[in-house]
Amino acid sequence: MDIGLIVNNLWILLFLLLFLVPQIQKYLLNSARASLLRKIAQIRKSTVITLIHRQETVAFFGIPLARYIDIDDSEEVLRAIRAVPPDSPIDLVLHTPGGIALAATQIALALKAHPGKKTVIVPHYAMSGGTLIALAADQICMDPHAVLGPVDPQIGDQSGVYPASSILKVVEKKNVNEVDDKTLILAEEARKAINQSKDLVRQLVGNRFSKENVETIVEELVSGKYTHDYPITKDIAERLLGACVHEKLPAEVYALMRLYKMEVRPRRPGVEFVPVMPTPTK
Repeated sequence: MDIGLIVNNLWILLFLLLFLVPQIQKYLLNSARASLLRKIAQIRKSTVITLIHRQETVAFFGIPLARYIDIDDSEEVLRAIRAVPPDSPIDLVLHTPGGIALAATQIALALKAHPGKKTVIVPHYAMSGGTLIALAADQICMDPHAVLGPVDPQIGDQSGVYPASSILKVVEKKNVNEVDDKTLILAEEARKAINQSKDLVRQLVGNRFSKENVETIVEELVSGKYTHDYPITKDIAERLLGACVHEKLPAEVYALMRLYKMEVRPRRPGVEFVPVMPTPTK
């Protein structure tokens, strides 16, 4: 028996396993996701679209990918919205830390323009651009512990990213002769960004609330009252947006989110639970 041939065959078999196993896992995962999406659509009699960003891994190498709303997302979501009949409801399952403002704006405006009922479902969080998209919906279904976030603009350069409202306050508090040209330029961009964001939020919610309520929403979410990662809880969202905020989510949405949870590296689980009721002791 040729030992060298056996070793070579084992290497080939190992390579095939390393290549095929992740592909099979991916296929099974995608099939399970598609099955749940069809079930949710049948139960709610709607077209279900997902915009879910979780940190995932690339094949078997364990390379982490940070996910956020980008132009590719906006292209795909806009394509999905265009494919929905005008009178058909849309359910958008949203789980995202935010992302590129242009992409989030495109999605929000496209969702707003759809004639049928629009529902955004937030099982965990939809921050920043995700909140902007949620504002375009007729109804926001939030888990009791889910959160939204402020949509105040962030201005960035090579040195970092800064809240637009904070840049303006620096310029307001200091003598203009003590402020460098770069900061003055950033302040001008910050002023434009805040005005644009306010106008966009007014456009998204203006036809559903009184003028006074619209300005309250703008002040709370755009003006820089909170830090950019401040959690807008369901109670705060209800106070701002009223009856359009609900807390009842389809159980299938929670099952769907479990299919997007992928480990970055093998590790001992930090959270475990047994989903059964204990037997009462006598």
